Amino acid sequence: MDNQAYWRANLRLLSILLTLWFMLSFGFGILLVEPLNQFRIGGFKLGFWIAQQGAIYFFVILIFVYAALMKRIDRQHGVADD
Repeated sequence: MDNQAYWRANLRLLSILLTLWFMLSFGFGILLVEPLNQFRIGGFKLGFWIAQQGAIYFFVILIFVYAALMKRIDRQHGVADD
């Protein structure tokens, strides 16, 4: 097993997922809140909803995506615990 390749893949995945989360929570929840507030979801302004609920839901989804993709990376590098 190549430890450096394993950790490189792990850190690459973490970087991508955390960048997506940052873009949604900070970008859409703070920077783009005014343009998004023109739309409504469930009676609430979209920018407000993303800042209060959407970023949390997205983060929980990212946890499951991370677990699934790490399982794949573990198998590729021979460290799976199946």
